[in-house]
Amino acid sequence: MIKLMKAGIISVAAALAITGCTSSNDTEQSESGAAATVEGSWIGSKNTTRINTSDPATAAVIVSQSLWMATSDDNRPGGVILANPDDWQSTLASADLIHHPNNGPVLFVNKDGIPEVTLNELKRLKPTGVDMNDGIQAILVGDLDEKVEVEIKGLGLKTDHIKGDNPAAAAQAIDAYYTKVAKENPASVIVGSMESEAYTLPAVNWIAHMPEPLLYVKKDEIPVETVEALKTRGGKANIYILGPESVISVNVEEQLGQYGKAVRIAGKDPYENAVAFAQYKDPVTGFGWGITTPGHNFSFVSEDTHALALAAAPFSHLGKHAPLLLTEEDQMPESLRNYVMSIQPKYKMSPTEGPYNHAWITGGRDAISIAAQGEIDSMLEIVSESGTGHGSHGGGGSTDAETEPVPGEEGGHDMSDMPGMNH
Repeated sequence: MIKLMKAGIISVAAALAITGCTSSNDTEQSESGAAATVEGSWIGSKNTTRINTSDPATAAVIVSQSLWMATSDDNRPGGVILANPDDWQSTLASADLIHHPNNGPVLFVNKDGIPEVTLNELKRLKPTGVDMNDGIQAILVGDLDEKVEVEIKGLGLKTDHIKGDNPAAAAQAIDAYYTKVAKENPASVIVGSMESEAYTLPAVNWIAHMPEPLLYVKKDEIPVETVEALKTRGGKANIYILGPESVISVNVEEQLGQYGKAVRIAGKDPYENAVAFAQYKDPVTGFGWGITTPGHNFSFVSEDTHALALAAAPFSHLGKHAPLLLTEEDQMPESLRNYVMSIQPKYKMSPTEGPYNHAWITGGRDAISIAAQGEIDSMLEIVSESGTGHGSHGGGGSTDAETEPVPGEEGGHDMSDMPGMNH
């Protein structure tokens, strides 16, 4: 990861000098004419890496470049998913195809065309094709014009197209497609609202991580397509309802119980809802992130930039697997701050002991400010269990001389100035 990002990473302090976001045309070209990495792709600090654009199509490409270096067949994707983020329900549900056997990113297209940045990334990736899926290299999802598929085929890629007349039908079709290709029908499913994107979003990273689909309901109604998908589980589905009763009613929860065991995971607002999902773990089925201790990676997206959350979904598939957390543009909401503080790493003798936390931040400064990135970075930083800072390295019984700050570290890691920090 260090080698991958060496050219693109600068410090947060230097990032203050950066102006604007990378446009979809800001690409370097290799000798073959295929796109290389997007310029200015990454802005890093010691505990965070920012995907430095608020353009969804460009963000999806930078995420792809972060995870699939495409320098050999060993690190190329099998197949790429192509979806329109304006059709958020289909795009969100399509994340179920990111993991194996497909092993590829979601890239963004428009209903009737393909952004240049996406075309360039397809040329760079050169997907190998999925043996279990008749060598398919690109899967189009949702209501897209035929000319989009024609243009993809013009790149020499073998394609498939998953369609649906409505969000529930699209989710059912994606579930059925995975079952056909992988020859397995996962017992666990997430049921989310097709009417409330903010509460359903946290599902995207989990279904990109595990082969467990997202199916849709309305607040007071279960679409017939969702019922049909649940029935394929033979009455033994593990159904995880994502969102509070204000989004998915108790009546729907009771009806879902006809098809298996229904459990609700919820928070009172989108921020708390995402935290609840990151914390949840079913000890019987193994479903859920269950992150309640230090030593993990997270994916931060502003609650106002839902399409960027869809672009960042592959961060839960490869590398440092990460659940999605929603934040505000300029600071963490209280529920998120309390959660991150609860899992802050603490060392006994030396910070080299670990464990360490890290975060992907997706969006330019208009989505998540530099101040907000600084807050996230500070709250992820490993600190002394004793609260004495890195200078003493946590050792008990040190002399005054031994507790002098180490040169170069002065003020670098001491969290005492952070509001609300508990030492």
